[in-house]
Amino acid sequence: MRQIFKNGNVFLNNSFSFADVVVDNGIVISISPSVPVSDCDTIVNCKDKYLIPGFADVHVHLREPGFFCKETIATGTKAGASAGYTSVCSMPNLNPPPDSKENLSIQTEIIKNTANINVYPFATLTKGQTGRGDLVNYSELQKYGAVGFSDDGRGVQSAEKMLAIMQEIKKTDGIIAAHCEDESLLNGGYIHDGIYAKKHNHKGICSESEWGQIKRDLALVEKTGCKYHVCHISTAQSVELIRQAKAKGLPVTCETGPHYLLLCDEDLQEDGRFKMNPPLRSKEDRQALIEGICDGTIDVIATDHAPHTAEEKSRGLEKSAMGVVGLETAFPIMYTYFVKKNIITLEKLIELMCINPRKIFKLDCGLQIGKECNMAVLDLDTKYTINPENFYSKGRATPFANMEVFGQNIRTIVNGRTVWEKNLTEN
Repeated sequence: MRQIFKNGNVFLNNSFSFADVVVDNGIVISISPSVPVSDCDTIVNCKDKYLIPGFADVHVHLREPGFFCKETIATGTKAGASAGYTSVCSMPNLNPPPDSKENLSIQTEIIKNTANINVYPFATLTKGQTGRGDLVNYSELQKYGAVGFSDDGRGVQSAEKMLAIMQEIKKTDGIIAAHCEDESLLNGGYIHDGIYAKKHNHKGICSESEWGQIKRDLALVEKTGCKYHVCHISTAQSVELIRQAKAKGLPVTCETGPHYLLLCDEDLQEDGRFKMNPPLRSKEDRQALIEGICDGTIDVIATDHAPHTAEEKSRGLEKSAMGVVGLETAFPIMYTYFVKKNIITLEKLIELMCINPRKIFKLDCGLQIGKECNMAVLDLDTKYTINPENFYSKGRATPFANMEVFGQNIRTIVNGRTVWEKNLTEN
């Protein structure tokens, strides 16, 4: 079957240009202006639309196996497909945790049978995903499909343990996705130790609990040469430490999320939809993160999509579960509040959400001639209000509820197959 996507604004070679995209039996065979429509089965008019490599999120919690009430691979990937994601990396906070080939295979079998988009699972750093257990068999887990290694949700508390982990993963040319959190500095905190916490008598989490472990680990990266990706950075000190590490040429990358870029602790409300880990930090931290995406210190916008049940998120700031959903809001939030406000270009946003994630974690090829088509078609002009009740994800907790935004996905193609189309799924 041959399809032609006509008259679109196509992202190719780091810029947009008007072109037609021809897909034959799932393979991109041409991206060029004014392709003849003869001998094609389907013509898709993409006038005034933007054709991009599908979004790739390197930090998503799909909750399966083990926590089906929060999310499933089917519901989470349908949420991703609706938003234009063609690939996600799933975190290992699961039951059983993917710390062996047997446990990882439980997850990969569900992915094979139910995923709507490409899912690349992380395996754990340690047995039981405790941050303290024995090391896992990294080379074997890579062989069985692990995209990288993480104990996300827990920091590795021992420098000696992290050194041993890096030495072993370096042998496999693997990559660590590090959740950096020094538990000795938490002191029962659950939001940022800042203005809002002091004003409302909440227990705060200090910034050093994050950047202290990053500083420790960067010294170990310098010693071992292990590839090291820092998850969900939220503090100004974290940005500066990573900036310095990159200046030294260390194999270090990092991500932050839309909520850390748009909001700060002064925006908090007594509502579980504002509670995540790490927490929303200060206004100064937020500005440092924005500077980090502008100057290339921050490589990736990842959602840390972390669905919970409505009951778990209904207990206010103190007692609600940590985590918010993000797949269905990330692009419109970033486009509306950063591209349209001329903080970054659309091309830069595509780099952060499509190109860099693929490079760092070696994901699908996106939109390339001779490769399977992984593409999203975007309508940037429609204005709408974010309504969590319309989400495909089981999770509904988002700090962006009721915000007016621009930019929505209207078609998602994964491995050459249309998996979501707006006109067919709306009533």
